[in-house]
Amino acid sequence: MNRRKFLAAALGPWIGRPAAANRPNILLIMTDQQSSEALSCRLGHRYLNTPHLDSLAAEGAFFSRAYCANPLCVPSRTSMFTGRYPVETGVQTNDTTPIDFQRFPNLGTLFRRAGYQTAYFGKWHLPYREDRPDAHGFEITRVRRLKDDAVAAAAANFLKSERREPFLMVASFVNPHDICQWARGEPLPQGEIGAPPPPEQCPPLRPNHAPQADEPDIMTLMRRSYQSSPMFPVADFDAGKWRQYIWAYYRLIEKVDALIGLLLRALRESGCDKRTLIVFLSDHGDCQGAHGWNQKTVFYEEAARVPLILCWPGVTKPQVSDRLVHTGVDLIPTLCDFAGLEPPAGLPGLSLRAGAEGRRDPDPRRYVVVSNKLVQGAPVEGRTPMPEGRMVRSQRYKYCVYSEGVRRESLVDLVNDPGEMKNLAGDVRYRSVLEQHRAMLAAWQRLTHDAFPLPAVSPARRAESSSALSLCD
Repeated sequence: MNRRKFLAAALGPWIGRPAAANRPNILLIMTDQQSSEALSCRLGHRYLNTPHLDSLAAEGAFFSRAYCANPLCVPSRTSMFTGRYPVETGVQTNDTTPIDFQRFPNLGTLFRRAGYQTAYFGKWHLPYREDRPDAHGFEITRVRRLKDDAVAAAAANFLKSERREPFLMVASFVNPHDICQWARGEPLPQGEIGAPPPPEQCPPLRPNHAPQADEPDIMTLMRRSYQSSPMFPVADFDAGKWRQYIWAYYRLIEKVDALIGLLLRALRESGCDKRTLIVFLSDHGDCQGAHGWNQKTVFYEEAARVPLILCWPGVTKPQVSDRLVHTGVDLIPTLCDFAGLEPPAGLPGLSLRAGAEGRRDPDPRRYVVVSNKLVQGAPVEGRTPMPEGRMVRSQRYKYCVYSEGVRRESLVDLVNDPGEMKNLAGDVRYRSVLEQHRAMLAAWQRLTHDAFPLPAVSPARRAESSSALSLCD
């Protein structure tokens, strides 16, 4: 082997990657229960004003079709911080029993091993013991009983006094999660927002407030089950109360936006803003009355689709991208790509770096899969239903299937029906589309060893799913 070939073989894995001294700092900002559209740059400024998040969106790449792994806190966060699907980690509810950190290394561990200083401030909700940095990799953790204003203060102080570069810092805020307490008439943990104005001065009722036509049986039952529980007391909400709910939700988003502004100012004052990749996302959304639901857990767009912004001025290209994104499995590959690190072998996600930098390649992904487990309701008809579900979001359609019920499936054309008002699963004109999405899910199940009971897939479609229906082109 001549000298040139020897050097190419030896240095090949590092060519095109940032040297350690040039690796970006990473600031990961998380909110809890914020829907994809819930920024004023997406909704307009009449009812909501989020100037600091808008500034990130204006300078970075906003991914408008980003879906969480599971529309519930712990399974979604666990997926983001391990790069694995909830069906792989086994974390499908808000149970924070520690998982095997050697089998599922945390994002903090990966970056700490690569020489990053790692810090985590705010809401935890991860299946790792907070006092075990050997398990989760974060050298600095301030997570217990911190209110959002204290999270912003601790994160700002880190930037001003404790940091060394490169660093990975997580600032995890609770709001707008306080909308759960607002619906129950309880004090708001992050501070009050005042009484709502009369309904006619509040944002309008969502146009998809009514239940989906021909919805799966379990969704009808689960709505009754949830709304029979004091945790979800919205059964008696009229249109005016729902409008006030949305008003309160927007006020909570504005509260956390102001704190994010303080953090961004501290980043600028630290002098390292030009060397820092900022990632903003939420763990899941909030239904805001869509189809009669509040909170999360369901597959409707309001709960499952989340905001995602990648902003590194001078590197990322200002844009709104409609690529299909899975925030659970795509976060680690994306951050590793920007940092010049090799992600753990076998992770199923894709890096978003090329898209964030404005490279106009075709969307490489055919579909994403989201899972859920609906376990928080009250007894209905003599039992407490606890169904699981799977959702396939393809380029045009959304397919959902549940483990219980006679009518188990839904199919929605999101181009012609973005509010998900009509279930097409029983329409014979969409039989081929339905079977195609069943086959997509069957292919994903084989990749993830998921034992969820799927409706029968025809032999022809099953064979097709082994090749042409892979997740990516």
